[in-house]
Order: sequence, then structure tokens, then C-alpha cells
Amino acid sequence: MATRSSAARKKPTKTAASRTAAKKAPTRKTSLGKLPEWDLTDFYPSMHSPAVEKDFGKLKQLCDQFRKKYEGKVAKIDGATLAKAIAEYEVIQELVGKLGSYAQLIFAKNMSEPANAQFYQNVQEKITVLSSQILFFGLAINKIADKDMDAKLKTAALKKYAPWLRDVRTYKPYQLSDELEKMLHEKYVSGRAAWSRLFDETMARLRFPWDKKELSSAEAFDLLSSKDAATRKKAALVIGKVLGENAPVFTLITNTLAKDKEIEDNWRGFKQPISSRNLSNYIEDEVVEALLTAVRKSYPKLAHRYYKLKAKWFGVKQLNYWDRNAPLPGDTDSAYSWDAARELVLDAYGRFSPKLATLGKEFFVKDWIDAPVSPGKSPGAFAHPTVPSVHPYLLVNFQGKSRDVMTLAHELGHGVHQVLSAKQGALMADTPLTLAETASVFGEQLTFREMVRREKDKARKKRLIAAKVEDMLNTVVRQIAFCDFEKRVHGERKKGELTTDRINQIWMDVQAESLGSGVKLEGDYKYYWTYIPHFIHSPFYVYAYAFGDCLVNSLYAVYMKGNVKGFESKYMDMLTAGGTLRHKELLKPFGLDATKPDFWQQGLNIIAEFIDELED
Repeated sequence: MATRSSAARKKPTKTAASRTAAKKAPTRKTSLGKLPEWDLTDFYPSMHSPAVEKDFGKLKQLCDQFRKKYEGKVAKIDGATLAKAIAEYEVIQELVGKLGSYAQLIFAKNMSEPANAQFYQNVQEKITVLSSQILFFGLAINKIADKDMDAKLKTAALKKYAPWLRDVRTYKPYQLSDELEKMLHEKYVSGRAAWSRLFDETMARLRFPWDKKELSSAEAFDLLSSKDAATRKKAALVIGKVLGENAPVFTLITNTLAKDKEIEDNWRGFKQPISSRNLSNYIEDEVVEALLTAVRKSYPKLAHRYYKLKAKWFGVKQLNYWDRNAPLPGDTDSAYSWDAARELVLDAYGRFSPKLATLGKEFFVKDWIDAPVSPGKSPGAFAHPTVPSVHPYLLVNFQGKSRDVMTLAHELGHGVHQVLSAKQGALMADTPLTLAETASVFGEQLTFREMVRREKDKARKKRLIAAKVEDMLNTVVRQIAFCDFEKRVHGERKKGELTTDRINQIWMDVQAESLGSGVKLEGDYKYYWTYIPHFIHSPFYVYAYAFGDCLVNSLYAVYMKGNVKGFESKYMDMLTAGGTLRHKELLKPFGLDATKPDFWQQGLNIIAEFIDELED
């Protein structure tokens, strides 16, 4: 059964982890201003606190009571009793999510700290053991005949949980025996979770030599967007060399997890490797395939055309791969302080919805964001929904660039979405991944428009539009190429283990197809597949970004046309719905339908129009 957190975590010591024990989170002074570090005491005073063990004791008691009360009886109880059982189950899941989220956030703060990793692993193992006692509940729900469930749902108390029951029973055709389900559940912590942890810790330990110091992956990859061409090239070669040296480990992880997925998919009866992801997103295979096909067909008029145009601006026939995200010639990317970034993002949100801005402001005021780049910290950015009884937390690696501002706007969109949907409770607050990107991409769009509105210089506006196009290409074209990469890797893995060279070749092929002849792909770029965490943590997640971007492009077009009365209110209702509604129901108030062939093209046309503007 899915929960809101995918992972679970003596006296405090002066480590990166124990800093979270302070009641007020520290801030780190840099040239960017004071960068906040999150305060996790809304969970527990520290990972050594007796409150952690107290909650584990409570969780054990609740699981024991639940099993004794309902195991072997679910099929026979009436609707009112089933509603009561689900409410008790939700309390357990809330506690599981609280413990798991706390451990995951401590680990993300510094994955190189042994104490953090140990706590994270121990929490995962304890949760796995305890939650295995209540695994029977979801399995038993799926054994209830449809006509019997329909009869139970006539009970008023059970109707509240109808969306959750709908989603649980989606897995009914793919459910295995109780014994197998319990075995898979218990082995997760020593199987997929262990390999994912190996990936995380390996990435966190990587150091990239730079002059007389060593950089983290976040710092190294940031240099690829430097204004200095020599710096970009040097960074690209250093990154490729370090990733290449560690490629055998990443190859082993990839092969193992792909085989693990194949075995489970075969037992469950999924037709394609991507099908289980589609099911978890509650979206049909054919809708996803329509998206993939539409984006692939648009490669020439989007990525191919844009990168040829960018090469022309650089005065070359082909861009080197390290120049793909380079600032345009003459670009002087503003160095945003943290305060300036916060003001810009909140102002952009406020112009659309004062309520949205008010919700967003809480993240800054209450230390729900961790912003500095630091050794061992999880690279990239994320928004963790945690549990409704606490609140979301955001992690970014802020370095003052316009893209960092857009990343902040993106993750804040996730955050306010999660705050709004929390009222649905631990079982129904989560939004399918395809719609989970809606608020984040919409927040990016609002912030981009605010940047353009403030900019008076025409040349600077051109550069802003070009940067936005690149972000959209990274979100749509690049993510669909990632999805193609996964499809090919998982497809070939069925025939046997893949060598590093073969995975490298698949990577280079899909990159060439998507980026076109405007970008020169060579050398150690072949190893760049190794650092993508989504391939490891959530196979086939990546198409959700393209889904969200195209959806938001269409949604924003509706907003700009002003032909939907009460757009802001309907938008807030969509976010508040969480996982209670499917994509068709959520989009209907805006006159949009993702099942229609022209839906995806409508979103892709927005990107094409920006490129048209740049060409003109």
C-alpha cells in the first residue's frame, strides 16, 4: 500500500544531521545572503530523541491491534465497519510517514554522514517489519467482489474513502498471493531500497577535482552553465572522467534493478516495463504513448531547430555538449541573492493568487527550506510532502542563478500543492505523478512571466525567453528522451545483462535523436546517464515532467485567454483535490482533455511559438 513517504530514520553530536535538532534552523551566510537550513524539529527534537522510539512503540501497538482486530475478517464486515477500519489504517500510515519522512530528510541533508545513513536504514527496516503486519488489509480489500463493494459503498461513512478504495482496487488484477506480497514487502529493504541507497551514497561521495579543491556533484554540474567557455569545457571533462571511473558501479545497480523490476512485472502480469508506472499514475498506456509519440514527432521543430539556432548565435555549426545550457553570448545572468529570489517568486505567485503567495511565504518564514550547497547533501532539488500532520519540506542547492530562482519557484509550487491537498488525509493527499508536476510547472511559468515583465531591455528579454525555451526543452524533450532510454535499457535487459558500453551507446543514440545535429555528442558524455536519480528511484517517472509541462502550457493558455470564469478558484480546487480525482475530472472545469489527440500538440505549440519569436 502506498504511503506519502517512500522511505523511512545518545546524545546529539555536532554533525550536519544534528544541526536539525536546534529549535531555530541556522542560516548560512554567503555572498548570496543568508541561506536558510530547514528546521526538522516539527518532527522530533533530534534523531536521538526518546520521542522517536516512543512513536515506534506506538506504531507497533497500533499494528498489533489492527491485525488482531481485522485479519481474516475484512470480506465479512459491513460498510460502516470497513470505514472505521480504514480510518484506523490511515492513522497508522500517518505515523509510518512521519517516521519515514524524518529519516529521509536527515539522510538527504548529508548522505555522507555514517550516523545519518545508519539511522535512515534502521528506520526503514523497522517500518518494513511493522507494516508487514497490516499488509493483509489492502490485499483483503481487493478480494472483495465488485458487487459486494458496491453495496458497502452505499454506507455514508465509507463514501469518504471511495477514491482511496478506487485506487487500491486498480491493482486488483496484478495482485499476487498474500504470501508473495508479504515476501516482496519484507525483502524491499534488502533489495531495491538497498540498491537505491548504494546509488545515493555513491553519488554523494563523488568528488570532482577542480584546481586545488574538490567539488560536489551539484557544484560541478553548476559550472556547465558558467559564462566562461573554458570553464564549461573543463567541468564537462572532469564530470565525464569521474562518472566514467564509477560507471561499473552504476552499471551493476542499473542491471540489478532492471532485472528486479522484470521479475516482479512478470509475476504481476504487466505487459510492458512502463505499465506499472502508468498504473500508479492511474493513466492508460495509450494516453502515455500518445504523449511520447507527440513529443518525438516534435523533436525537429523544437530541440533540433532551437539548438541549430543557438549554435548560430555562438558562431559555430554545432554546439559542444557542454555548451547546450550555456548562457547566450553577451548574457550577464543576474546574481540573485536569496532575498531577491524569494521576493521575485512570491510576487509572481501573488499576482496570480494572493492566497497562493501567502501559503508560499510560510516556507520561508518557518524554515521549511534547505538552500545551501554543502558536502554530502542530496544534489538537485525536491519537495517532500511528508505527512498532513507536519508539512512539506523543500531542498534546493541555491547558487544565485536565474535557473536557481526558477527551481525555487518549481519546488515551492510542489510545496503549496502539498499543503492544500493535505486536508484529504494521509491516504488521499498524494496526487498521481502526472498531475504532481502541475503546480510546480505553473509556478515556474508565473515566475518566468514576472521576470519578463520586469525586464525593460529587449536583448535581455530575448535571453530570458531563450533560457525559458531551454528549460522547457529540458522538461519535455529531454525527459521523453530519458523515458526512451529507460524503455530500451529495460527492453534489452530482458535478453541478458547489459555492459557499460552498451548502456553508453543507448544513451548516445537517444540523445542524438532528441537533440539533433545542432549538438556535438562525443567523448565521456556517454557516461552522463549514470547521474540521473530517477532511473534508480522511480523508473519511468520522467515522462511525468513532460506530461506536467504540456498540461500547464495548455492550462496557462486557457488562463491568458480569460475564457474560464473563476479560473483562480478552480485552480485552487484542483490542487486541493489531491488524489481524490483523476486527470479527466481535474481538467474538465478548464475545458481540457488529455485523451484528445490535439491536447499534447497544443502544449508543444507553446514551445514552438517561443522559438518562432526567437527566430524572428
